[in-house]
Amino acid sequence: MKQTFLLFLILAQLLRPAGAAADEQTAPLTLADCYALALKRSEEVAIRKELVAESEARFQQALSGALPRASFAASEKRQDGTGASAFTLRNVPERKFVFSQPLFSGFKEFIAMAGSRHERSQREHEVRRAEQLLLIDVAEAYYLVRQQREDLQALQTTREALNQRIQVLTERERLGRSRPSERASVRSRLRRIEAELEGAKQVEATAMHLLGFLTGTAPLPPLADAVEGLPPLEQEAAFLAKAGARSDVRAAEEAVQVAQKQIGVARAGYWPSVDLDSNYYTERVGASAPVEWDVTLSVDVPIFQGGQVRGEVRQAAAQARQAQWALERIRRSAALDIRDAYTGLTAAQAGHDALTQAQAAAEEDYRLQQEDYQLNLVNILYVLEALEDLQAVRRQVIAAQYDVHRRYWRLRVATGDTL
Repeated sequence: MKQTFLLFLILAQLLRPAGAAADEQTAPLTLADCYALALKRSEEVAIRKELVAESEARFQQALSGALPRASFAASEKRQDGTGASAFTLRNVPERKFVFSQPLFSGFKEFIAMAGSRHERSQREHEVRRAEQLLLIDVAEAYYLVRQQREDLQALQTTREALNQRIQVLTERERLGRSRPSERASVRSRLRRIEAELEGAKQVEATAMHLLGFLTGTAPLPPLADAVEGLPPLEQEAAFLAKAGARSDVRAAEEAVQVAQKQIGVARAGYWPSVDLDSNYYTERVGASAPVEWDVTLSVDVPIFQGGQVRGEVRQAAAQARQAQWALERIRRSAALDIRDAYTGLTAAQAGHDALTQAQAAAEEDYRLQQEDYQLNLVNILYVLEALEDLQAVRRQVIAAQYDVHRRYWRLRVATGDTL
């Protein structure tokens, strides 16, 4: 009995995680969920992260130029021992440990290490900017899917209303209170709505494919139905104040520092280089056999190199000026992006508010036209026109609502924010 109970507990523990995983897979996805999945799947972000690792490797390379080096060298030389030569050895082996220490090279290695630190910071800012731009793509696809689904619901509601209208007209025609042309007119409009439904389904499928591509999920799990509320919009100046902290601006600032350090690396070519080399021999033959070690201090003073160093300095200086101009351009572009995004969002909000009022007016007009038709005061065409106007403004409200959400996230990304 005890063994049966333990077996039951083990089975319950094994089955519980599988059920939890299934619940997680079927849970509706929010925008934050889709963005988290896209961050794991994005190749662009992965490439940017590899560039960070590449900059770290360059820092290690620059550091190695200032550290001592040690190696073991072995050689086996054969020489002719015939004739009148005093050397009669045919084999001349040599085994030694080689030690080398750069003493001075114009501080080139230390300048290069400082530049590598700035490059690493630049790459990290580029990763964050790639993650921010990815949010725009995810938000566009996410809200497009939800917009198309609500648009489909609006079209289906209109189709149901037209079907009900056909039934009413059929009964009225039987009673002699309606003409066959009225029912034919409604049926014509019904076929157009069904054609629009098929087109909307195609757009929805395309949006789902795009969102699935970004998130790496196939098939796409269900999305959350609730529309997230947006916080109150601040003044434009508050958003513009964040332009200088945007990741691409920070990356450009670091790029300027990297270019400045390259000038110092190039100028190090004017300085002499001092190196200390030593050898410790473990095996030698001939007259040099008693010598166990030697030390060499070498000084190399550049006198004339055909203008090579001067050209490298001028090239590095030109690249530094280019980096500075690129920084100024990115700063101005960041401010322009924020202004454009803010203007677009405020205009979209105003348009959505106006369309909401228009929808309320269209609903009232449709209701009144139906009442007049029941009293035989108007023709069925007036009712159908009111229904078409209501359908059009209802779809415009849906499109405007999600356009506001998309523009909101564009503004957030323009200021350097994410979820």
